[in-house]
Amino acid sequence: MTVPMWMLLGFAAWTVLLLFSTIGVYRWSRILTGRVLMRGFRADQVEGEDWYRRSMRAHANCIENLPVFGAIVLALYVSGVGGPTVNYLSISVLIARVIQSLIHVCLVQTNTVVAVRFTFFSVQLVSYLVLIVMVVRQAGPTS
Repeated sequence: MTVPMWMLLGFAAWTVLLLFSTIGVYRWSRILTGRVLMRGFRADQVEGEDWYRRSMRAHANCIENLPVFGAIVLALYVSGVGGPTVNYLSISVLIARVIQSLIHVCLVQTNTVVAVRFTFFSVQLVSYLVLIVMVVRQAGPTS
């Protein structure tokens, strides 16, 4: 497997780990201790402690970005684009995603914290854009 594929797998694994370790622990601890019924968690109602709400948002961010990164990795694979720059950018995506999620879940969201979190999101966006440009340049014009 290529480095971008490993990073995509890592992104998926991080998304699942984040779900289990935050939302899952929060919900199951309340269900198993009888504080909340299983049906007590409504999707259309914001509830719970602040870190739990941030965890739900951080997980949703992962879900929203996973298919984007997946499409880029597929395009890299199909077009045969690779090399050290592709590897570095793919690794940057995963590292920035993990750090962004941890900042979102673990820290109270002050202006400074949100700015740092946005910086790590920006690293992902720039990496996505550079990878897309690399694929487009490799594909070249078609007749």
